[in-house]
Amino acid sequence: MDSRFRGNDNKMKYKLTPPRKPDFTRLQDTLFNRKTDVIPLIELGIDPYIKSVILGRPLQSLQDDVEFMYHMGYDFVKIQPQIEFEIQQQITSKAVDDKQTGSATDRAWAPKSEGMIKNWAEFEAYPWPDKSQIDYSRFEEVRSILPEGMGVIGQYGDIFTLVWEMMGFENFAMAIYEQPDLISALFEKISDLVLSMFDTMADMDWVGALWYSDDIAYSSGLMIHPDILRTHFFPLLNHLGQRANEKNVPLIYHSDGVLWDVMDDIIESGVKALHPIEPKSMDMGEVKEKVGNKLCLCGGIEVDLLARGSENEVIDLVEKWLAEVGVKGGYCAGSSNSIPEYVKVKNYLAMINTVLQTGRL
Repeated sequence: MDSRFRGNDNKMKYKLTPPRKPDFTRLQDTLFNRKTDVIPLIELGIDPYIKSVILGRPLQSLQDDVEFMYHMGYDFVKIQPQIEFEIQQQITSKAVDDKQTGSATDRAWAPKSEGMIKNWAEFEAYPWPDKSQIDYSRFEEVRSILPEGMGVIGQYGDIFTLVWEMMGFENFAMAIYEQPDLISALFEKISDLVLSMFDTMADMDWVGALWYSDDIAYSSGLMIHPDILRTHFFPLLNHLGQRANEKNVPLIYHSDGVLWDVMDDIIESGVKALHPIEPKSMDMGEVKEKVGNKLCLCGGIEVDLLARGSENEVIDLVEKWLAEVGVKGGYCAGSSNSIPEYVKVKNYLAMINTVLQTGRL
């Protein structure tokens, strides 16, 4: 155990056994779809409330975040550059046991028919952030506190999502045909900022994987026609794939929903790992059978089950995917999206412990 965390271990509210020594190289190999000795854990996001309950104290620093990931058995800590985009969102409140725990910015949504940018005048008037305003300080800070064996995943996303959120989805859908130049300008403006983040992260030799998240599909199908995605979205994903390939680091792509109509596009863009294989959208076993030779699969443990199911049900589902998918290699275990504050802590720990105890190859 890392000496910086040894003293805090006894103060943690929950203990996990058996401990697993972090090995970021093992995670990288798995993300490259290579078979390793164990099945790694992965998660796009874990709510600070969940982390604080398990740590037994409020989460106050990057050091706390690293300590949590270390004790849970993860091989990495995920870090984002910080920048502010001004968009109109409706934000709900988090609540656990009838207690408010803050704003659920991860469950914010944009109005369908309203937006901040509906024409060229609003585009020009929008307060666009500058590249100089992007904050990478957490990437520098982590270098001195990262335990031996752990690595860093650099993550950002939402170029497509920001475009339609800024316009409102109905306006966006109509503008695709009525104002194609405005759509192109929005993609270009936002991607110039976001892609620069990935270029910067790729040049950090302590960043060992890149993770791009951007939902393009519902459980019923793609949000827009695949040809439009091929015009505006996939060239951007291809840029990320090329940068990751140049640096010999894996690129993870996150999108909920049914992705079959663009699965070849995702693979051809240079994506090495697909997250989260949403159960109501695609069957993990089918995805593994059809594209498991080309993509590492990540996630698949249903969030709804983690929130409302029993520990035994969670264990059964984890064991199912470990046996049917994980045993073949190229699988990282985790939730089917992220760990929000309403997930039962005992169910989250049941998922983690089952992977640590039985996820060996």
